[in-house]
Amino acid sequence: MFILTGCQYLAGARSMHNSRNYAIFTGLLCAARSRLANGSAIDKRSFQRVAVQLSRNRKHETNVSALFKPVQVQANVDDDDVGSELVGKLEKSELLKILNKFAQRREIKALCSENGLDSYLQQQAFGSFRRYCIEAENLPVDVHITFSDIMQGAGHIDDIFPYFLRHAKTMFPHLDCMDDLKKISDLRQPANWYPNARAITRKIVFHAGPTNSGKTYHAMERYLSAKSGVYCGPLKLLATEVYNKANERGTPCDLVTGEERKFGISDTSPANHVACTVEMTSVNTPYEVAVIDEIQQIRDQQRGWAWTRAFLGLIADEVHVCGEAGALELLEKICETTGETVEVRRYDRLTELTVEDSALGSLDNVMPGDCIVCFSKNDIYTVSREIEARGKEVAVIYGGLPPGTKLAQAAKFNDPSNSCKVMVATDAIGMGLNLSIRRIIFYSLVKPTMNERGEREIDTISVSSALQIAGRAGRYRTQWEHGYVTAFKSEDLQTLQRLLSQTPEPLKQAGLHPTADQIELYAYHLPNSSLSNLMDIFVNLCTVDDSLYFMCNIEDFKFLAEMINHVPLPLRARYVFCCAPINRKMPFVCSMFLKIARQYSRNEPITFDFIKRNCGWPFKLPRTILDLVHLESVFDVMDLYLWLSYRFMDLFPEAAHVREAQKELDEIIQQGVFQITRLLKNTEAGVESDTSPSHMRRMTHIKEPRIPSASRGRLTERLLAQGLLTPGMLSELRKEWDAQQLAQPNAVGSSKDPQDNATDSDDDDSYAANTKNTKTRRKRKK
Repeated sequence: MFILTGCQYLAGARSMHNSRNYAIFTGLLCAARSRLANGSAIDKRSFQRVAVQLSRNRKHETNVSALFKPVQVQANVDDDDVGSELVGKLEKSELLKILNKFAQRREIKALCSENGLDSYLQQQAFGSFRRYCIEAENLPVDVHITFSDIMQGAGHIDDIFPYFLRHAKTMFPHLDCMDDLKKISDLRQPANWYPNARAITRKIVFHAGPTNSGKTYHAMERYLSAKSGVYCGPLKLLATEVYNKANERGTPCDLVTGEERKFGISDTSPANHVACTVEMTSVNTPYEVAVIDEIQQIRDQQRGWAWTRAFLGLIADEVHVCGEAGALELLEKICETTGETVEVRRYDRLTELTVEDSALGSLDNVMPGDCIVCFSKNDIYTVSREIEARGKEVAVIYGGLPPGTKLAQAAKFNDPSNSCKVMVATDAIGMGLNLSIRRIIFYSLVKPTMNERGEREIDTISVSSALQIAGRAGRYRTQWEHGYVTAFKSEDLQTLQRLLSQTPEPLKQAGLHPTADQIELYAYHLPNSSLSNLMDIFVNLCTVDDSLYFMCNIEDFKFLAEMINHVPLPLRARYVFCCAPINRKMPFVCSMFLKIARQYSRNEPITFDFIKRNCGWPFKLPRTILDLVHLESVFDVMDLYLWLSYRFMDLFPEAAHVREAQKELDEIIQQGVFQITRLLKNTEAGVESDTSPSHMRRMTHIKEPRIPSASRGRLTERLLAQGLLTPGMLSELRKEWDAQQLAQPNAVGSSKDPQDNATDSDDDDSYAANTKNTKTRRKRKK
């Protein structure tokens, strides 16, 4: 039965000319045939899984013609009805009969198809042409005379076709330029986009190895010893680390990220070395050595195009690529198109990594040096609170935190003298942070991901992700040189062991993305189309070499394009705005993006006062988790401002003020994260959030006292921010202070600082009470 079902799907895939579906089912049926020949059972789940995949592919097949939006055809502008003067008035009822007969003729439909009008476009064009002819007060004279001749038997009904085609091409301008559009979107040879890189003979060196194998170290040594070089990293933290390391070793190095520029020498004298995020890589500057880190990200559905661009476009005598061994085959195939060869240097892990035989089972079994990895923020909150309820301090790291907060949390966890010995983190620790972890504990193995169509899917993590995260345990030359890995749940352990026993799956394709120049050419040919519509048309018309490349997901780009579609902006500026790194799941950031775009469209400067007024600055310490999340959103808004300030300097003139405010906000967020358990308790206790509408109104009009920064504020705040003092320790100090006050009733200092009251709820009794209430509520939910 399954073979029959597969054959039916295979026939459907062939009939649709869908090479992806055809390949899927050819492989599936071959496997089934082999299993039958060997007397083995057929894997029913495989057939079901592939059937689901085909149904999704069919569901998401796009009718390209539907992407071309019709242009309204204007009525005849001639005031004089010349046609009627020459041959007389046309009878509307007779005219309608002729038009209906014309639309039904097979010969006409065939001519339409030959001229690019498929059935979808024909239906719209016929309807529009019919309305145009019937409703017009006077027709163009040539059309009027043609209809008159047909009515009088002096002409044939097919004589209407040239005028109908003229009308259709006015409705759908792409009919006149489809060949040009296809040429513009021909992406089969992206290597040829970079003639400067093709003009030199580059030495490609691939440093292949797992996490903690020293591959990046060896590439960086060559980078630092070169006369000039560029480092391309996946994260701002990594680029900043290289920038600091190079300058500390006496190699002047500049830092270039989307939101920041720092100089190793001065802003008027650029250094020969640059550390940058991969999207900011220059493909016009020659270097002696280039380093591309985490090359396996070339397959990423959102950002893979940046690694492809760097790998193909860097003008460097030596290009050192670091990453998983699974990327080698793809890189070699790409290098065949550039005429280059790949020199491979393989590395083994420097420290031992052991997969434990038993799961953690309970948070009671957490030990110093443990890092519990979660794949949702809710799990982060739950686990960190439950661990702190057991009397252990926790460092927390997740993707939404500012870089300074991540580094502060990492420093607290790494410090052997600090009382914080446990970390709870997302897979954000997989890249960019040096952490002294003894054991990685996977709280779950299921992670939400985005597929190639921009859909959110929940599935088991990949082999690559499992190895990347697990490899963070047992870092070389730290107190934990022997790493351990396990799962939190016993039912996940076997799956984890299977994942870690495999090698990363080979990379098949590298990402591509439409450039601003290509979209501008599209807009020239299709001036009435929106940017989102242009992107859709480009992606559906583009031709890529499927054996090497894929088109990156453009859903985030389209989301922003549709959001500001009504805002009058030049196309190039609109394209840049839509490239902004925004998390569209954060409503506040999206609303600020729209406000900034509107302000820009009016040619009005976006000032620091504008940011303060709309974000409710200055802020207090967060009282609830909602406050903390809002502060993270505000930080992202400031990142957006800085990102735009490097692209539109004239209308974003106060980047320096925003940067200073962002540093202060980072410190406030740090203090909030240090007290994350208290924020969770306040949230569950119903404490009013500072981000509620009433609080926001007060915050925009009342100037709150400025929160002292960690470098110049009160001792309590400094110690909290640096992780040297925890809320629990502060509570004990307060008890000692209260005891002294009782002993000395006339002592000075009975009026407390309002900010000190923020820690009153962290005493042991109230903490236990709140924890107990929380557990009770959870049981009721169950």
